[in-house]
Amino acid sequence: MRRHPSPGRPALPLLLPDPLSGSPDLRRRRFVQGLAAGGVVAGLGGFGASAWAQHAGHGGSGARDGQPAPAGSGAGPVLRGTEFDLVIGESLVNYTGTPTIATTINGMLPGPTLRWREGDTVTIRVTNRLREATSIHWHGIILPYQMDGVPGISFPGIPPGETFTYRFKVTQTGSYWYHSHSGFQEMTGVYGGIVIDPASGHERAHADRDHTVLLSDWTDEDPMRVLNKLKIQGDYYNYNQPTVVDFFRDVSRDGLKQALDKRRMWNQMRMSPTDLADLSSATLTHLANGVTPAGNWTGLFRRGETVRLRFINGSGNTFYDVRIPGLKLRVVQVDGQDIEPVSVDEFRFGPGETCDAIVTPQDDAYTLFAQSMDRTGYARGTLAVREGLSAPVPALDRAEWLTMTDMMGAMTGHGGHGGHGGDGGHGGHGAHAGHGAMPMAGMDHAGMDHSQHAMAPADALRVPSKTARHARTEYGASTDMRVDMARTNLDDPGIGLRNNGRRVLTLADQHTIGGPMDARGPGREVELHLTGNMERYTWSFDGVEFGKSTPIYFKHGERLRVILHNDTMMTHPMHLHGMWSELEAPDGSFQARRHTIPVQPAQRISFLVTADALGRWAWHCHLMLHMDAGMFREVVVA
Repeated sequence: MRRHPSPGRPALPLLLPDPLSGSPDLRRRRFVQGLAAGGVVAGLGGFGASAWAQHAGHGGSGARDGQPAPAGSGAGPVLRGTEFDLVIGESLVNYTGTPTIATTINGMLPGPTLRWREGDTVTIRVTNRLREATSIHWHGIILPYQMDGVPGISFPGIPPGETFTYRFKVTQTGSYWYHSHSGFQEMTGVYGGIVIDPASGHERAHADRDHTVLLSDWTDEDPMRVLNKLKIQGDYYNYNQPTVVDFFRDVSRDGLKQALDKRRMWNQMRMSPTDLADLSSATLTHLANGVTPAGNWTGLFRRGETVRLRFINGSGNTFYDVRIPGLKLRVVQVDGQDIEPVSVDEFRFGPGETCDAIVTPQDDAYTLFAQSMDRTGYARGTLAVREGLSAPVPALDRAEWLTMTDMMGAMTGHGGHGGHGGDGGHGGHGAHAGHGAMPMAGMDHAGMDHSQHAMAPADALRVPSKTARHARTEYGASTDMRVDMARTNLDDPGIGLRNNGRRVLTLADQHTIGGPMDARGPGREVELHLTGNMERYTWSFDGVEFGKSTPIYFKHGERLRVILHNDTMMTHPMHLHGMWSELEAPDGSFQARRHTIPVQPAQRISFLVTADALGRWAWHCHLMLHMDAGMFREVVVA
């Protein structure tokens, strides 16, 4: 899709700042913090923001609960009811001083929040006014596969000029979201929030007021151009590379020999210890409800109220670390599923995940601060008693380097890092990573194809296996690293959050209320490895990119265990469509029901699945560039 105004279009009478004016530092600040009035400027191609009033409330009971806010305000409408009309088109946006074309829903970015009711059947008519095919995927929603919205798997997609009608019964409650599954349209603006109210009308965790906070990221660049740059140089956007200053700091702290050994090791592996994210604020502007940090999205409250914040990570590329200085976050729901409430200062979530927290503000204003995992930028908003207030914005935390444990796992059975920010300590350093020409330490499992691996007898499956089974396909050009002894603990908050003095939410803290949906144990175990090659910028399952892979088959009605073993140095938010992923603790006990599970570097995670959804489903990393580069598989339930 073209991302800049066509020369054939008439110039719009806009008063825009010159993006090339000012110093490089000023231009960078514009990119990081954006324009205070940044957002949608005008609709293009026959449907724009001005047409919203004609379409938003059309269709039965799909009425809006408020008049549309001005374009770019970030206070988009909430649509309630059972019938909805969504129109996907192009709009001119300006977040950084450079006008650019976005793909939008009803002329807005993000699209309207859809508010459904448990037990209702909803009908959503999606009209395509783009010059290419489009789609909508209802992320985390359990529905028939034909309604899942993945072109080439669950349906053909929506051609230009046509309307597709989604219709399904809503069988769950909680906070979710929707987005395009066509090309890079999710990165260019096609996404919005979903809130599903219980049929009873009463939430388990009561709050006086709630706000949906949809965090995302934006780049003025064409996403395909971004991907091509990474194909040429995997660390193109990494501005936190080790420096001479870092080397001399290591010498003073660890001695010359250890400092040299450390640099030699990373150089031999052709990796960087600062490789935390593919994209940085060198190209990304971080948004809260479509508003830049400079724009300061504001959610109102009355002093003393309890406020539910429905955080959604709708970004294409960013893990966010979220906190509100001065307030405890009582986390009550993750991925739309109620958990035993846990009080924390901060949580990390990746693209695709949702997290609901309740706060009780007492002062006039608080900053919602969501810094990127690579510490180059942040999204920001304000909770306030009235418009126009703000609170101090924290400085970005210092970027931390990946450790040997992040790269190689751990030799101990527990493995890895300890848990809750200020409470955790370091586990033992593991070994056995194979990288390129480097000899592989430990047992060599080459030649074993484990993608459909089953174990017997059943009692052998009581505890998830911890021995890596590398498929023969991992020993090729698409894989630059293999981890033999991955860590299995769930109490690691992740790089940059360990021992930071704050109480940080981890997977070990999450306990879904009600326990597992299926009391059966697994009948078999499927192990898949998350693999990649940063020099080639390829991502895959078991060293096989999507275009070269075959489907994974689940037998209808079976209960099985899935093990995801991360052989890379990046965290991957893994999303299985159509079925719940019931996360296990290392001892096999039930932990939490999720639809998107983050798997940290050199980590081995297991979950149970009940294959109760006939049809064809997608399974992929929710980092968009990773998915597009090959970390995607099809699952067939038959």
